[in-house]
Amino acid sequence: MSRDRLADFRHRFEPAQGGGPTLLLLHGTGGDENDLIPLGRTLAPGAALLSPRGGVLENGMPRFFRRLAEGVFDVPDLKRRAAELGAFVEAAAERYGLDRDRIAAVGFSNGANIAGGLLLLRPRLLRAAVLFRPMVPFLPESPPALEGVEVLLSAGKLDPVSPPPDVERLARLLRAGGAKVDVAWDSGGHALEPAAVESARAWLLRSSLMDPTRADRSAR
Repeated sequence: MSRDRLADFRHRFEPAQGGGPTLLLLHGTGGDENDLIPLGRTLAPGAALLSPRGGVLENGMPRFFRRLAEGVFDVPDLKRRAAELGAFVEAAAERYGLDRDRIAAVGFSNGANIAGGLLLLRPRLLRAAVLFRPMVPFLPESPPALEGVEVLLSAGKLDPVSPPPDVERLARLLRAGGAKVDVAWDSGGHALEPAAVESARAWLLRSSLMDPTRADRSAR
């Protein structure tokens, strides 16, 4: 009997209203599957929400992968956990009848970094991504094939955890793979600011995730 990948992650699922896209909600350290549900509803009302809990504990706090120290990732573990998350998303798409061409990751901090790992390791899994306070997860041997993928990096100019040079380095890495990358700066630190949420909501409304015909028109 094949393994049930959907059971690998404790999660919440809310179906879409009116055929909307799916937001894969990925919490930060210490969050859980309930943490980003309100954010998802704010960013894209009517979208399906798929919100897993990270399977790693750090001092009792859930995370999506291990780290060796603040800002120092356990890269082999990150890659393994990203592969597991990718398999979970595929299983969820089948179980819940999701449109695989309209799945976007929305991640904060540790969740943004595992989403970055998905972009690098499974570049065809996501149509778009909103990464709040991200870092470079790792440096791939070659650029991933990210043509047609839209990414927003939402960063704080005073963020000591995800400093501006690291955010810009991630933008260059994703652009090298062909992704369309926008960087939205605010004056905050690592916390999620209201201005960052509003700019992400506006960005999603303009994206081809919300209106796939925009991608069709731009390709002509």
